[in-house]
Amino acid sequence: MNYKELLTNYPLVRKLSLLQVIAYFGAWFSNVAIYTMLVNFGSSAFMISLVTAMFFIPAIVIAPLSGAIIDRFRIKPLMLTLLSTELCMTLLLLTINDKEDIWLLMILIFIRMSSASMFFSAEMTLLPKIVSGDVLKKTNEIHSIIWSFTYAFGMAMSGLIVNYFGVKTAIILDALFFILAILVFFNIEFKVEIVHTKEKVLSMIKGGFLYIKNNKYVLHLLLLHASVGLTSFDTLVTLLAKNEYKYVIAVPLSIGITNAIRAMALMVGPFIITNWVNKDRLTLLFIFQGLGIILWGLFQFNFYLALIMVFLTGFTTTTIWSMTYAFIQERVEHKYLGRVISYNDMIFMLSNVLTTFFIGVLADIIPLSFITIILGLAFILVAFYYKTVVKVFL
Repeated sequence: MNYKELLTNYPLVRKLSLLQVIAYFGAWFSNVAIYTMLVNFGSSAFMISLVTAMFFIPAIVIAPLSGAIIDRFRIKPLMLTLLSTELCMTLLLLTINDKEDIWLLMILIFIRMSSASMFFSAEMTLLPKIVSGDVLKKTNEIHSIIWSFTYAFGMAMSGLIVNYFGVKTAIILDALFFILAILVFFNIEFKVEIVHTKEKVLSMIKGGFLYIKNNKYVLHLLLLHASVGLTSFDTLVTLLAKNEYKYVIAVPLSIGITNAIRAMALMVGPFIITNWVNKDRLTLLFIFQGLGIILWGLFQFNFYLALIMVFLTGFTTTTIWSMTYAFIQERVEHKYLGRVISYNDMIFMLSNVLTTFFIGVLADIIPLSFITIILGLAFILVAFYYKTVVKVFL
């Protein structure tokens, strides 16, 4: 079954995909505006990495609670509430005017990304309840392709809007996307099995951790998926634009174009390799991922050559993300799915945060190219971990 047949035969997947296009486009649209504000404020490398980390920290902090909430409450009202919260926090970004407001910026990002994280976990908990098997894998791929598509065009268009019309205009357009997403989701109807329980939230949180503890293979799958967090390049891209490429191209355009090229690869890759890859060939994808990042590090001295290598860094990422996520969705009991998915997102985001701080701290000590090469070598180690440890459980 190809993607067109999937969207034709599964109308609910099609409707949710449309929602993703709108909501994710809005989610990325203000990112360039935020990073441009930080550069305009004269922020240090550490401060940029700290603000960037706020995009990931919420998923770590709230994961245990969000997992229990997802497993306990009706999913549609919950998701509508979360979208509304994202809208409110986006509008409040208009109040950020100078360097003294960065603390408020971090609070707004924290609340917005807490809602976005729980929304994502709720959606990924919903998918295995309506599809399974190869359909689930391809649904994950569509989800990731949409993420990549909206990331590419959201970043690129935001870069243009910020450069020519300013930060505030980009934020207002971002809010309009969330309003549209709320209207679309409100009219989507779906029915899923609700596991009624009188178990207390704290007990449910503990039960989720015990489930992972008693099923070691689940923990290995969570760690494998978290390796994709090593591709958290937002700080790296921003620092390259600020320190290296500002003499070649405007900072917002550099950020937008670089992220757009990488996202294009995230989008194109699955169309080419989805029918070729399987659990036996996944090792090769991890190796290719690492080599692509290493080549990017070697060619960062030239903005235009680096763009070609940036494309390689994203070519296999979507497929790796989709397959490792499907491994988790298919091997966890539905009773615990919301909690395990949330804990998975917690570990994944922790990987993103550690990568972000790794870049931010070392940026003042060693060249950015060296940092990039180290991240590429890490994926070679992940390939060995998958082949020798994780694959045994699949």
